[in-house]
Amino acid sequence: MNLLPKSKEEFSQKEYWDAFFKKRGNKAFEWYGEYPELADHLHKYIKKQDNILITGCGNSTLGRDLYDIGYNKVTNIDISQVVIRQMLSQNEKQRDNLKYIQMDVLNMSFENDEFSVVLDKGTLDALMPDDSTQTLENIKQYFDEIKRVLKIGGRYICISLLQEHILKYALDYFPSNNFMFRIVRCFEAEAKASDNNENTLPVFIMICTKFKTLPHKLLELNLGSLDKMQRCTCESDVASQILNVQNVSFICSGLKKTSIDAESEIVLDLYEQGSSKPRFTLYVVDIEPKPTHDQYAAFIVPEGREAEWLFSTSNGRKKLVEITKYNRLAIITLHREQKYDSFEAVQLELSNVVCNLAPAHLKNKKIAFLSLGSDVGHRILRYKGCSKLSGEFVVEDVVTENNEKYRRLFYLNSQLVIQSEAKLRTIKSRKGAVKEVVDPILLTCRHHVYMSLATHLICSRNAKANVAVVGLGGGGLCLFLHKFMPKINILGIDIDEDMLKVAREWFDFKEDDKLKSRIQDGIEWLEDISKKGETLDALLFDVDSKDSSIGMSCPPREFLEVNVLRNVAKVIANSGLFILNLVVRDNALRPSVLSTLKTHFQSIISYKLQEDLNEIFICSNKSIQMDDLKEACSELNSFFKKHHISENGVDTDKFMKALVTQSVFI
Repeated sequence: MNLLPKSKEEFSQKEYWDAFFKKRGNKAFEWYGEYPELADHLHKYIKKQDNILITGCGNSTLGRDLYDIGYNKVTNIDISQVVIRQMLSQNEKQRDNLKYIQMDVLNMSFENDEFSVVLDKGTLDALMPDDSTQTLENIKQYFDEIKRVLKIGGRYICISLLQEHILKYALDYFPSNNFMFRIVRCFEAEAKASDNNENTLPVFIMICTKFKTLPHKLLELNLGSLDKMQRCTCESDVASQILNVQNVSFICSGLKKTSIDAESEIVLDLYEQGSSKPRFTLYVVDIEPKPTHDQYAAFIVPEGREAEWLFSTSNGRKKLVEITKYNRLAIITLHREQKYDSFEAVQLELSNVVCNLAPAHLKNKKIAFLSLGSDVGHRILRYKGCSKLSGEFVVEDVVTENNEKYRRLFYLNSQLVIQSEAKLRTIKSRKGAVKEVVDPILLTCRHHVYMSLATHLICSRNAKANVAVVGLGGGGLCLFLHKFMPKINILGIDIDEDMLKVAREWFDFKEDDKLKSRIQDGIEWLEDISKKGETLDALLFDVDSKDSSIGMSCPPREFLEVNVLRNVAKVIANSGLFILNLVVRDNALRPSVLSTLKTHFQSIISYKLQEDLNEIFICSNKSIQMDDLKEACSELNSFFKKHHISENGVDTDKFMKALVTQSVFI
């Protein structure tokens, strides 16, 4: 038998409630938890000597439960004569002082200031199915009646789902009428519903305390599981936090019933109450279910590792789910400037959230927590600064699971993108002092391997070639080229003077007669040398975009405009190479980029990195010889082998097969 309303309007109709209770008979119906789930909260705000009014009591046992533990001044009212008769017949013999009265809450016959507590469990929600004019008039009348019958210092305690229109009206009414306004979340009621396999919605308790006057509005929240109140500055702050809780609950409810589309994922930021900075970011990722996989687990990304491809990109996270052999994974990243005591402490902190994201059909209720090691990792802040051009940035050292240390540069407005990275190695001085230095031989950015390989095409024919890299960053690419081809002349150009300082102080970027830097807008510099008739053997664009609104992270859009590419074609002349690092998040942008390149260069070869979004374009004004490119692979691999760096090696056959010839005009 379906006892739930077919439409929300029925909630406020007297006829509906009469029919509802006749169908249900004497069985209690508890909309928002029963007394055991509500008791801890109610006991904080109701004293044994309080004169209590329960409005819209229905056939709830709440009044009886309070009466039985010593609250002997309890009056229950309801508009339904049917339910009042039911409740009187059940209680009048054993509880002769427990009052049940048929009465309309919009027009109560009680004296002014008669009660010290008005208790409402779901009545406000029933009376306010919408925010129509008539409904708002009724609710004002209801609130006016509550205000009238409450004593000074008395409390209106309302257990509600706090739909948006209900919360808005309550926030408009009570603080402006000299009520202290507080909302706490009742996790116990939600847990009971979950245990009963019912849909769980956030249950809130609104406590409005009546004063003669208040010097200013008092707004408080406790939406966490700890007994900690947060003072809010305005009503909109309260509303936005409640809405966020409801949205997350809606998502969790949906995830119990269905899988996420293969092309998308759910992303949640988790905050501590009162904090404006997220403590965790959580990604819920599903893959096509496989019978050999387990159903669900959580994966905690060690601190400082969140920017790596496997954790920072959608494709990487899909790969992680497949690697771990689960059909759904909750992937949790940890934020800088937060303290995490241990893996076990983080696991305990996240356990409730992780459980709420599990599929309903989960066989093993004990959810596994996975990670790369036995701890939460750690990052070491080396430097924090602010650039006029790039905003706030940090330099951090991070230790991997292999106990290897990396230094990374991040812009705080793009915290999942590693701007520059270098591996650190430990050396000893002649006096035995130990220090960490940047390893210039190992390329931590994989796309730099292929940009270096392409650069060798020119340098194999001209050992003293002139090479320019637009986008210096931490200087890693320039440093490597300097080690790989020590006789060539390298110029690193960057618009941001602060980044050059970072490169020098934190990434061991040292200039000499073959390696120089220049602080200038790359486009302006290109215009200048083009006008002077200067030429380059290789020009590399490795510039990130500050505009996150477009689907291209590298380079900025203006670097691919017609006048810029015209200058590029001019300075590389007939024998040079233009090497472009292209990163597009929106694949629809790629064809137009390729079309633009084709109008300026006779020969274009591209290579798309398998794991990253990077695609390297090698452009020339003459045909590019594949044998020369193959030879460059051999030379680069020999260099890495000499320095015992196997991770940077190139599989020549796979690389040559993956090359795409975009256009060749001979």
